[in-house]
Amino acid sequence: MPQLTRRGFIAASLAAGTARSLPQLAKAPPARRILTLVYDKSVGAMRAVERVVR
Repeated sequence: MPQLTRRGFIAASLAAGTARSLPQLAKAPPARRILTLVYDKSVGAMRAVERVVR
């Protein structure tokens, strides 16, 4: 097994996940993305929350 650095492992994981989900995304109808701004008390600032609605 090759020696992977943390950065290499993350890159390989993302590439594998993208390769798995790409065919499903191609078949799916276009989804609506809803962006909502909420106040996060723990951070003390506004935060964006994105939802995907099919």
